[in-house]
Amino acid sequence: MSLPVIPAPAHLTLSDNTFTLTSSSGVTAESPELTELAARFVADVQLDCGLTLTGNTGITLALESPQADDVPAAAGVRADGEPVDERHGLEITTEGIRIWGATPEAVYRGLTSLRQLISARLQDAAAVLPAARIVDGPRFAWRGLSLDVVRTFHGPDEVRRIIDMLSLYKLNVLHLHLTDDQGWRVEVPSRPLLTEVGATGAIGDRPGGYYTQAELAELVQYAADRYVTVVPEIDMPGHTSAVFKAYPSLGPDEIHSVDLGNGDSLQLNTLDPGRDETWTFVEEVLDAVIPQFPQSAYVHIGGDETWGMADEDHAAFVEKAAALVRARGKKVVGWQEIARASLDAEDVVQFWLDLDVDSMVQNPDLPTPPEDLLPILVEGLRKAKYDAPKALEQGTKLIVSPVTWLYFDRPHADASSDPDQEEARKHLGLEFYGAASIEHGVSWDPVDSIPGIDSADQVAGVEAAIWCESITTPEDLELMLLPRLPGAAEKAWSRPGTDWPTYAARLAQQSPTWRNRTWTWLHSTEVNWT
Repeated sequence: MSLPVIPAPAHLTLSDNTFTLTSSSGVTAESPELTELAARFVADVQLDCGLTLTGNTGITLALESPQADDVPAAAGVRADGEPVDERHGLEITTEGIRIWGATPEAVYRGLTSLRQLISARLQDAAAVLPAARIVDGPRFAWRGLSLDVVRTFHGPDEVRRIIDMLSLYKLNVLHLHLTDDQGWRVEVPSRPLLTEVGATGAIGDRPGGYYTQAELAELVQYAADRYVTVVPEIDMPGHTSAVFKAYPSLGPDEIHSVDLGNGDSLQLNTLDPGRDETWTFVEEVLDAVIPQFPQSAYVHIGGDETWGMADEDHAAFVEKAAALVRARGKKVVGWQEIARASLDAEDVVQFWLDLDVDSMVQNPDLPTPPEDLLPILVEGLRKAKYDAPKALEQGTKLIVSPVTWLYFDRPHADASSDPDQEEARKHLGLEFYGAASIEHGVSWDPVDSIPGIDSADQVAGVEAAIWCESITTPEDLELMLLPRLPGAAEKAWSRPGTDWPTYAARLAQQSPTWRNRTWTWLHSTEVNWT
């Protein structure tokens, strides 16, 4: 038994009866705290499928215990640091629909499931919904997407579209990768050249850009209204070429780089932890950036790919940067390489490098990196296999973001029924990682498939990542995100085990909403789209 809902609910019972929702239906909130949710739901349904709910009966929202004793509390940590219970109930009878939960956020999750059902069942301005009872809650508390806005800058309108996608699939974190070699995307008033100079570029000749403080405030609030927390990443001590472009005095005397052959280059330079100027800069950045993300309990400090930096210097930098974040009342998250430093148990390590470097080097089907880059990559990847064990030994939890399953800059393996998308597939994604199918994206488990993880208690959450080396337009971005993003949500929310035929049937029925929302998605020939 299944309904066209993603992620799959924990408990579902169906009966033969139905309830018909029409434009004369509406929403009643039994608590004032739910009034805004009701209004947003009505607006979302209209955008999802064109149905305008004008009445005030048919759907009832209530704040009460969901009686979800057999749905375990979510494992992991929340990006907002709040102990919010998202467990909820949804019941459809011949008399109407009732959604309840202990918190407004829990009720919102139930409304999200109902939105999907309405879109899938709408015909002739009426949605005939099967009688059903759902009791549900997430497996993991942190469920997100890391969005690269540096290699290609994505403006506020496109980011809002991505937030809408996250919300529709119960994902609750947007991790904004705001700084990298190619650009700097966030204002620091005491360092105006970061945006005047450092933000001017992207990869190759792509235009740059940055978010003003007003734009970020609007994005952060837009996300918060949809129960998505925006987590900022300031990548350091590597990936800092944009910093050195803006403030050369912070950089080394001689800049070293490797040409990647795609219009971009790999910079082999880092901030120096032994210089006072470095820490003045880091403190100014933290003091400017942290207040712009008030809902986030975490600051992502990057810490990855510090090519050529001595291990002891890298550890010293991570430890001091982390201490500065904690001193400002925030918690620390970083890419897995930060596990090579001493961490606090409350820190979070984002695991991504699950690649077997030795088998990759021996694989003749994979493209060969530039000659100067190969030994650097091999050294970094060989160190990486020790990162997750080091993190767990220190008592830190892992955000699971493995390249194999959750890097959405992998090429699409599925063919598309749209000839234009077949042309796009030729240039989208990094060949280095190999192509991945939609089915592949749901054929794993965040605990069972990750070496070294023995229990969900070691997992902070699940987060996909989209990097934009090959992505140049909003349409490219959405084509790489959809239909992969619902699969990531399924892995983050639902209990273990996803049957592909059943999942593909649920996925197919998401397409009416995507069409109405004008989202671009891969028309995979492996899915019988509605």
